[in-house]
Amino acid sequence: MDRSIYLDNHATTRLDPRVLDAMIPYFTEDYGNAHSRNHTFGWKAEEAVDKARSEVASLIKADPKEIVFTSGVTESDNLAIKGIAEMYREKGNHLIALETDIRSILDPLHSLERDGFTVTILPVDSKGRVDPEKLKEAIRPETILVSMMAANNEIGTIEPLEEIGKITREKGVLFHVNAAYAAAAVPIDVNRMNIDLLSLNAHLIYGPKGVGALYVRRKNPRVRLTAQIDGGGHERGLRSGTLNTPGIVGMGMACRLLAEHWDAEIAHLRTLRDKLENGILEELDYVTINGDADHRSPAVSNLSFAFVEGEALLMGLKEIALSSGSACTSSTLEPSYVLRALGVGTDLAHSSIRFSVGRFNTEEEISYTVRRVKEAVSRLRDMSPLYEMAKEGVDLKSVQWNSH
Repeated sequence: MDRSIYLDNHATTRLDPRVLDAMIPYFTEDYGNAHSRNHTFGWKAEEAVDKARSEVASLIKADPKEIVFTSGVTESDNLAIKGIAEMYREKGNHLIALETDIRSILDPLHSLERDGFTVTILPVDSKGRVDPEKLKEAIRPETILVSMMAANNEIGTIEPLEEIGKITREKGVLFHVNAAYAAAAVPIDVNRMNIDLLSLNAHLIYGPKGVGALYVRRKNPRVRLTAQIDGGGHERGLRSGTLNTPGIVGMGMACRLLAEHWDAEIAHLRTLRDKLENGILEELDYVTINGDADHRSPAVSNLSFAFVEGEALLMGLKEIALSSGSACTSSTLEPSYVLRALGVGTDLAHSSIRFSVGRFNTEEEISYTVRRVKEAVSRLRDMSPLYEMAKEGVDLKSVQWNSH
C-alpha cells in the first residue's frame, strides 16, 4: 500500500463528500442565523435545520420535535443525565449505569454523586452484556434513570435494549441510551425499545465534528429536562446558543445517507470485519476476540494478542491507524477498564488492539492489514520467551518465578 490505512472509525470517521456538498452553501451563501426571523437568510437557515431535524429523527424512528441539537454526544449525555437528575430530584436521587459505559456517561454520574445523588454501576458478563434481571433487581423506588451505551465503543457489544426498555417502562424509570457507536451499525427504534432519551453525534456517522443531538421523548411519558446551558432559550429552552447550521445540515445528510443505504452499509462492514478476523485467526495463534460474537456491532473487532505488548504492536504498524482503547482514554497507559470489567487479565488487556472498519475501507486494505499484523506479531513474539514456553506446552500460570 502506498498510503496510510484508517481503521480507527470508532474514534472518528471521514466526512462523506456528499455531506460536505450539502454543508458548503450554509457557509458561503445561505449563511443566515436560523433564529433570525425577519429576512430570507434566516428563513433559509431555519428551513435547513428543520429538514435536518426530520432526517435525524427518521433514523431512530422519532418525531422531529423530539430532536435537540447539541455540540456532540458528550454534551448530549451530560444534558440527559444532569438534566433528568435536576428535574426529577424530588421524585428520587438514584441512577444506574454499566461499568463498561463511556466516560461521558460515567463522569457526569460521578459528578452527581458529589452533589448527593446515589449511583449504582452494574457489572457485565464476560462478553460485556448486562443481565436484565440484575438491572431489574437494582431498580429502587427512588430510581429515576437508567443510562447505558447501545453498542460499546471498545468491543462493540450490543446491550439488550428492548428487554431493558420493557423493564424501565414497567418500573416507571426513564431510559437513556448513548447510541454514538450504534447509529451506523445497529437499527434503533426509540418507540419499540421504550427509549426515553438518546444521544447521537455526527462525526461517527461520516458527518462533521462538533455537532450532535439528543432525542427527548415528548409523550408516553413526556420527558422534562433542566437545561444545562442558559441564554436565549434556543431548542425549546433545552439548549441555548446559536445553531451550527452547516454542522446540523451535515448531520442530517449523514443520517439520511445511512437510512437510504442501510442494508448495503451493514453488509459491507460485516464483510470487512469478518475478513479481518478470519484472516488474523488463521495466521496467528493465541488471539482472543473480546466482546459478544452474537451481539456485536459489525464495525468493530477488539483482539488480544497474547505475549505481545499492545503499544509495541501499534508502533510496528505505524502505517495503519488503530487504537489500543477508546479515544476518550488513550492518554493513559492503564489497561482498558472495559476489558477489565469483562474479566480480561491485565497482560491480555495490555495486548489488545481495536480495529474499527468503516464505509470507505476496502477489502484490499483489510488483506494488507492482516499480512502486516501477522508480521508484526510474529516479530514481537520471536523476542518473547513466554511465547516459546507456551508453544512448548508449559502452563505459565503454574510457573514459580524466581524474584532474584
